Amino acid sequence: MNIFNKLSTLIRSNINDMIARAEDPEKMLNQIIVDMREQLTKAKQEVAVAIAGERKLKAQAEEEAKQAQDWERRAMLAVKQDRDDLARQALLRQGEYAERAQSLYDTWQRQADDTERLKDSLRQLNAKIEEARRKKNLLVAKQKRAQAQKRIHETMAGLSDRSAFEAFDRMAQRIEDNELRALAAAEVSEELSSDPMEREFAQLEAGGDAEGRLLELKQKMGILPPPARADTPRLGDGEGVRKLAGGQDDSIRDAELLEELEELERGQGGA
Repeated sequence: MNIFNKLSTLIRSNINDMIARAEDPEKMLNQIIVDMREQLTKAKQEVAVAIAGERKLKAQAEEEAKQAQDWERRAMLAVKQDRDDLARQALLRQGEYAERAQSLYDTWQRQADDTERLKDSLRQLNAKIEEARRKKNLLVAKQKRAQAQKRIHETMAGLSDRSAFEAFDRMAQRIEDNELRALAAAEVSEELSSDPMEREFAQLEAGGDAEGRLLELKQKMGILPPPARADTPRLGDGEGVRKLAGGQDDSIRDAELLEELEELERGQGGA
């Protein structure tokens, strides 16, 4: 279990070092997971070495047990051949192999138990690393949310200072004052550059036009009666003037014709 103690110590030292440097939390979490995976790889290699050693012990124990069985078989063969002296030596050799086989088997059994515990620890470590990897995204999201809340708080704290709003209001008032001054200057320039009589006539024409439209609107709405239609020409009416002018021309032509007839009659009487 020493390899996992060393692994835990190394990971803790790396984490504490990164926290002490106050690095970016997201980068720090990513680096922690990378370190965990690197140490997990090393732990897997050491566990693999332990498993290989455990299997080697088992093979050695089985080999020693096999040798013990072979020497026991030889001792039995010697007994059958009435070679008790040879059978005794074979039994001594069988006992040595059997003793070493038992010792190796006991050692293998202990290492096999340790190896199983190492495997369990390795599986737990791998599960914790995977859990840390899954939690990393949640932690990063929480960190970003905390940073956003901090920025919002700082912004709101800055907005609580009325100086910025007062400066904005002053600037808005200044712009409005400048606009009013510009309009006033334009009006003064127009007053100075235009003819007073033309302005008065323009006002009269605008007022008359407005009065005429108002009168038409009231007549259209039925508030006032419609204008009366007269056959006789009015003096101010252009059509009446034309009719009057035409009548005067006809009278002059009639008078001239009468004078010509009278002159002809006087000429005929004298003849």
